[in-house]
Amino acid sequence: MSKICLFGASGHGKVVKDVATSTNTVVEAFIDDNPKSEFLHEVPIVTSEKMANYPEHKFVISIGNNRVRKVISKKIKNEFTTLIHQAAIISPTATIGKGTVVMNGVNINADTTIGKHAIINTAAVIEHDCVIGDYVHISPNATITGNVHIEEGAHIGAGAIVIPNINIGKWATIGAGAVIIKDVPDFAVVVGNPGKIKKYNNE
Repeated sequence: MSKICLFGASGHGKVVKDVATSTNTVVEAFIDDNPKSEFLHEVPIVTSEKMANYPEHKFVISIGNNRVRKVISKKIKNEFTTLIHQAAIISPTATIGKGTVVMNGVNINADTTIGKHAIINTAAVIEHDCVIGDYVHISPNATITGNVHIEEGAHIGAGAIVIPNINIGKWATIGAGAVIIKDVPDFAVVVGNPGKIKKYNNE
């Protein structure tokens, strides 16, 4: 039975802990510099000053914000691990990077590659031959069809659909329920069916 620490004591952290529990992984502590309590789901919350107490533990960043997750990943010296819920279905030819969390009910199909510190949220579907970059968040019930490339830090909203052979640029945001039928440039915010660019995120 492995033991890990989670960085971020939040609602998202609760779900990540459940993923760990499903794999018989013990969460020994949440690390959080702005704790709202001393415990979360019976796990102690400690500040980053106490990280030295866990030198052999692997870490997962349990924070939903993609940019914050990237910043923290550069500061933590411990090794990261990957968490995959036991109820997720993962092709044996898919690859998943360190620090990524795959939630309950996810389906990841053949020859898909997922980068580091990504979130593949509840019941999302990622079809064959996709490339999902570092720090990406695929929200619940989103469907990513075959041969889609999603670059670093992009956020795909709940229930969004991306048709095959689409490229989504870095740090783009796809709104909930959007249907993406053409490529999305870097930093674009896209909503609607069919998806249309509404604005651009700050770089």
